[in-house]
Amino acid sequence: MAELVVKTAVRNQLVDVTLLVRKAVQESGVKEGLCIVYCPHTTAAITINENSDPAVVNDVLKKLSELVPANAGY
Repeated sequence: MAELVVKTAVRNQLVDVTLLVRKAVQESGVKEGLCIVYCPHTTAAITINENSDPAVVNDVLKKLSELVPANAGY
């Protein structure tokens, strides 16, 4: 089992962890099976995006900022 630490630079940010996960799987030596990516943090999430359209990231971040504005006082 590998633990990956991902840091962000701004309040709302999508970070592509594909290469980190791929490297962890390769280094594990596992040849067949499942890779489960889990995030135990309450203010973080994991999304799946095929990354074929860079506008999707911007759209997701824009909508997130609309739903939960930085000055909402949460």
